[in-house]
Amino acid sequence: MCGRYASSRRPEDLIEEFEVVDDRTPAPLAADYNVAPTKEVYAVLERGARPPASPQDGAEPPQRQLRVLTWGLVPSWAKDPSIGNRMINARMETVAEKPAFKRAFAVRRCLLPADGYYEWYPTSQTNAKGKPVKQPYFIRPADGGVLAMAGLYEIWRDQHLADDDPDRFRWTCTVLTTQAEDSLGHIHDRMPLMVERDRWADWLDPRHGGELSLLVPAAPGNLVAYPVAPLVSNVRNNGPELVEPLPLEDALS
Repeated sequence: MCGRYASSRRPEDLIEEFEVVDDRTPAPLAADYNVAPTKEVYAVLERGARPPASPQDGAEPPQRQLRVLTWGLVPSWAKDPSIGNRMINARMETVAEKPAFKRAFAVRRCLLPADGYYEWYPTSQTNAKGKPVKQPYFIRPADGGVLAMAGLYEIWRDQHLADDDPDRFRWTCTVLTTQAEDSLGHIHDRMPLMVERDRWADWLDPRHGGELSLLVPAAPGNLVAYPVAPLVSNVRNNGPELVEPLPLEDALS
C-alpha cells in the first residue's frame, strides 16, 4: 500500500525532468512532505492535441502535460465522488480486470512524481491499548532523483453542475502498487510501482493499450529506506524535517 508520500519539487523542475510541453497547472502547489489521500498532487500525463482541422490533416500525437489532480480515483460511472477516498491504490496484479480501474489502465495512465514515500513497520513495543507501535520509514531513490510512481487518472463529471461551470469535471488519480522487492519487504509487503525513465513514453502514450509487460517492479538496490520521526503520522505536520533520517539509536525496535 502507498498511503503517504513526499512531493517537494517545483513545477518548472518537473516540466524539465519529464519533458512536459503543456503546463496545465493553475498555480504551483506548495512543497508537501506529507501528501495524504484527497490532497492535490502533480501528475504527468499525455492527451491528444486538438483534432485536425479537416479529414485530410493527420492527427497530432498526444502532448505531454503537467496537471494537478486529486489523489483518490473517482471512476467515471460513480454516483458519489466520495468513493475516491477508498481508491488511492490499484494493485498491479488486478488493475486490468477491476471495473474501477480497467478503463483507465487502458487509456488514462500517468506518472505521479514523488521525492519518496512512507511506510510504517510494526515494532516489538506496544501502546496503552496493547497494539504494536509502528516506526515510520521514508523510502526514496538511492541516487536522490525523482520517483516516478505509476498512476491512473479519471475524469468524473458532476451532473449537478451546469455545463459552463468550471468545476463540473473532477480529475482524480490512484497509485499502482506491487509486491515489495526483497530489501523493502520486511517493512511492508507492498510498494508503489515505479516506472523507469526508458518506459515513460510507452506508459504515458494513450494510443497504446494497457500492457502488463510495462509493469516491472523496481530493481533491488534502487531504493533506500531509513527511519524518520513519528511526526509524519499526523497529517497536520508538514515540513522537510519529516524526511530527515532518525538516528538509529532513536528508532523504535
